[in-house]
Amino acid sequence: MKGIFILMWLITSSFCFAQKPPPLPHGMVFGIKPANIGPTAATQMEITIAKKTRITTAIRGRIIRVTKSKGGWFEIDAGRGKIINAHFKNYGIDLPKALRGRIVIIEGVAQKQFIADDMQHFAGDTVIGAKQHQIKTNPKQRLTFEVRGLMVDE
Repeated sequence: MKGIFILMWLITSSFCFAQKPPPLPHGMVFGIKPANIGPTAATQMEITIAKKTRITTAIRGRIIRVTKSKGGWFEIDAGRGKIINAHFKNYGIDLPKALRGRIVIIEGVAQKQFIADDMQHFAGDTVIGAKQHQIKTNPKQRLTFEVRGLMVDE
């Protein structure tokens, strides 16, 4: 009798450990829940921010990959081969790698990368042009996004 009980326990426990983690449900929130404002499509973000350096907004887009789970670092597809690098303002957020390929709504601050490439010299430089910027911008990664809240949409 004792042997049958142990055998049954082993069989049922093996089924419990063999299960996959549940998929991320629609509406799951990380950080602060995004406000009920109409999110901009991630593909339209570059047009929206065209004449501004920073804006507070909500966007909807597909996550390409989660680069670092701790701190919530990820990349969103901005269309036409462009990428929006995003990270949470609160470092205490842990994002699961299962978010890859999911459509999310994120709210926070979007900003352009600013690199002085118009032949400006450093302040205080006495020889004009001696220390000019030699940094080339990557056209695929021109926007960054500091996220306050993320909600799984699809």
